[in-house]
Amino acid sequence: MAVTKTHPVKSTLKAAIDYICNPAKTDGRLLVSSYGCAAETADIEFAWTRRHAIDKGTHLGRHLIQAFQPGEVTPEQAHEIGMELAREILGGKYEFVLTTHIDKDHVHNHLIFNAVSFADHKHYHSNKRSYHFIRRTSDRLCKEHGLSVIVPGPDRGKSYIEQQTERSGTSYKAKLRAAIDRLLPGCNDLEELLRRLQREGYEVKRGKYISCRAPEQERFTRLKTLGTDYAEEALTARIIGCAGPSRQPKQRSGKISLLIDIQNNIKAQQSAGYRHWATIENLKRIAETTNFLTEHGIGSYEELTERCEAVAASAARLKTELRETGARIDELALKMKHVATYRRLKPVYDRYKASKDREKFLRGYESEIILFEAAARECRRLGAVPLPSEEKMQAEMDALAARKAAIKAEQQKVRQEEQDYAAVRRNVEEFLAPPRQERQKHMELE
Repeated sequence: MAVTKTHPVKSTLKAAIDYICNPAKTDGRLLVSSYGCAAETADIEFAWTRRHAIDKGTHLGRHLIQAFQPGEVTPEQAHEIGMELAREILGGKYEFVLTTHIDKDHVHNHLIFNAVSFADHKHYHSNKRSYHFIRRTSDRLCKEHGLSVIVPGPDRGKSYIEQQTERSGTSYKAKLRAAIDRLLPGCNDLEELLRRLQREGYEVKRGKYISCRAPEQERFTRLKTLGTDYAEEALTARIIGCAGPSRQPKQRSGKISLLIDIQNNIKAQQSAGYRHWATIENLKRIAETTNFLTEHGIGSYEELTERCEAVAASAARLKTELRETGARIDELALKMKHVATYRRLKPVYDRYKASKDREKFLRGYESEIILFEAAARECRRLGAVPLPSEEKMQAEMDALAARKAAIKAEQQKVRQEEQDYAAVRRNVEEFLAPPRQERQKHMELE
């Protein structure tokens, strides 16, 4: 399990980078990595990239923290997960420095990345969508590495203050939900529920939406804001046939759905209405499974198993191709960045070399000289000597981007096929298996 939080770096970028690179916190800087820059000169390289941006924004960078549960991950594994997270969320377009701190009881990563992309010089926009993408990516990587994942619960979508007040028992919404759940079983219709709420001390207001207000509560609370199970239509449905809160059935999306295990489903045991719905739904899902097998020309369980394995192999192949193509794009983007920096600063460096007083020249152009020498080292490391033409590199980048888009489209299609085949296989196994009573009787006879 990993918890993430992010905040902007508005000033003192160098101090922030120096803090996360502290040798005492990073095992003597063994747990320090960077991309598109060197950790020692990251603040200078960040500034050089921002200098060429049209929309610089007001932030120098962003600081992301990824904290892991104590004892669940090694520092090396945490650092590897942090690098994968940084590459995915930044897409190889932003310089960053990643460090892993081991000075506390829980291992945690610090990621500081530039607020401007060196690839297109666009500003990074931090919002709810980008933050949720970070959280989803972090959870997926934790799952892939065998770590626990935070399961979304009833608190999802609630503000921090609301979550805290509910936990302490002071939330008006939590009390109203509890009152509705307690009064609902004895009500014959929605009007009776509202009358009982009034007898409990709630003030009821009617309008486009029904609202309630507890004594000493400042504002009314609309029932629909309590959750999907407390909207007026949902409450009416619960009064008619449901014994407790339940989520509304999702609309069909064309995907193969798994059979509902009615015998072990608590909701089916409590509600005859739900059990009836689940029985009819299972008949529909069996028909969907049968149609799928017919359309794909599958006549035996062995053929189905072969198809499942073939689709899984295709998914694995595409995942490898996508990773390799992404790595090539990242490498080429870095090469383009350092080659451009080299070309821009070569005249300054030539003047520095030809200067009679290099110390004086260096005092006026120290940042430029540092950046040029770093770019020259990276060009040699990346095999960009002699310097390739900008047009050639851009043509290669366009071809790689098109290839990546094609792989992603094919991967999405294969992923859906893999999910459908897996669901069909589960349904076939469940449908062909003997009833539980017969299996239990057979086991007793043995």
